[in-house]
Amino acid sequence: MIELRNLSVHYGRAIAVNDVSLSFPSGTVNCIIGSNGAGKSTILRTISGLVRPSSGQIVFEGEPIQNLTPKQIVERGIAHVPEGRHVFPELTVEENLKIGAYLRADAAAVKRDFDAICGAFPRLAERRKQFANTLSGGEQQMLAIGRAIMAAPRLVLMDEPSMGLSPVMVATMGDIIRSINAEGRSVLLVEQNANVALSLSEDAAVLEQGRISLAGKAALMKDDEHVRVAYIGV
Repeated sequence: MIELRNLSVHYGRAIAVNDVSLSFPSGTVNCIIGSNGAGKSTILRTISGLVRPSSGQIVFEGEPIQNLTPKQIVERGIAHVPEGRHVFPELTVEENLKIGAYLRADAAAVKRDFDAICGAFPRLAERRKQFANTLSGGEQQMLAIGRAIMAAPRLVLMDEPSMGLSPVMVATMGDIIRSINAEGRSVLLVEQNANVALSLSEDAAVLEQGRISLAGKAALMKDDEHVRVAYIGV
């Protein structure tokens, strides 16, 4: 389980996240939706240790992690797929994937996971010797996800995984997220594409101006009038 307890984050005097309390169960796909600038990415960056909270706690599987370094958080089993992919452009696909396993010492398990990722992402297998900057946007997103999986996480944080992708690739990305979850990994999405995120998720929360305005079952939230008008557009 990942739990936020009265979490606040400031950038200077600006409040990015304001007293947020949320919990999501293990073994499921869950999401935080909201408009651009609502604070969604800040929450993920704070969970992964890239940003320090001003106050509050982050608890993962019963252990407070808000004071750990990013390296320690990865070691605890959390991997982050950032917004904009951020692959290493002048390294090959294979090199990018292997960087994801840099904290792992179990060579046999690393090879097994590498082979499994190549099987799950045939395009990456075909392009394993190509430089990452030669891949399409969708392929780079696959690579970023594959690199995160190479860390053998129990929780995968995904920041706007559908951003900039074609409708066909968005559907493919949904299938990939479901397959990650089917392997026993939890997934926490933040998305502007509320329809996609809610369709994939068990539980959901709406973040507006740094605060949670609504939380509950994703299937029910799709029928909420405010969510439909503000985020789904119907």
